[in-house]
Amino acid sequence: MVTVLAENNFGDTMSDGLAGPMGLLIIVLLAIATVFLIRNMNSRLRRLPERFPKQPGAGEEKTGETRAGSTGQADV
Repeated sequence: MVTVLAENNFGDTMSDGLAGPMGLLIIVLLAIATVFLIRNMNSRLRRLPERFPKQPGAGEEKTGETRAGSTGQADV
């Protein structure tokens, strides 16, 4: 009865499978790559200035121009 319970009935009876070790290797490599990416981004963020100079952005319009008039064409 013990041999019936221990029998593999799931199709693949290959004794030297590589799925487990290869999966572990991929997970370890991804973890190492993540650590290096986090360290790189932290060093880049430390090099940024505390505050950036005020620059006219997309939200701020220059004086004398309107959104509709910026194309140079008159409204009809």
